[in-house]
This record gives sequence, structure tokens and C-alpha cells, in this order.
Amino acid sequence: MISKEKNSLEFYIKGERHTLPALLKNKLESNKHVDFVAYKLDHPLDNRARFFIRTNGKDPKEIIAQACDEIIEEANNFQNSLKKLK
Repeated sequence: MISKEKNSLEFYIKGERHTLPALLKNKLESNKHVDFVAYKLDHPLDNRARFFIRTNGKDPKEIIAQACDEIIEEANNFQNSLKKLK
């Protein structure tokens, strides 16, 4: 973790460049409690993304955990849909 305040959190997602950070950012952008969300890559050879979220009062860790749960649920639903196609 880089920094944590009441309404904001900045941290690295190790081993990721764009795939997971872009998915998480997209999911968080639709959350009404998120004021700002972004990620950046500090260096082209660095295998981690710097992620930042600022909320309007909610705990950013809780909001990220909820978004991750939603992403997992959507992936499971997609996987189940594919299994039905067999």
C-alpha cells in the first residue's frame, strides 16, 4: 500500500499491467460512492499498476472488495453460460 486516508487509497496491483486494473477501474466508475478512480503504469518494464481511488465518504477498501465480488460473480455467470452451450 502506498497511502491510505479516510476517503482514498493508493496501492500497487503486482503482476498486472492493464487487464485487471482496467476491469476494476471500469467496475468502480459505475459506483455512486466513487468520486475518482484511476491507474497508471510507472514504467514500461514495471510489472505492476499503481491504482488510486477516492470516495465520497465510504471506506475505499469496502468498495473495492464489493467490486471484486461483482467481477467474480459476473465471470462465474459467464462461465456457466458457456458450459450450457456444450
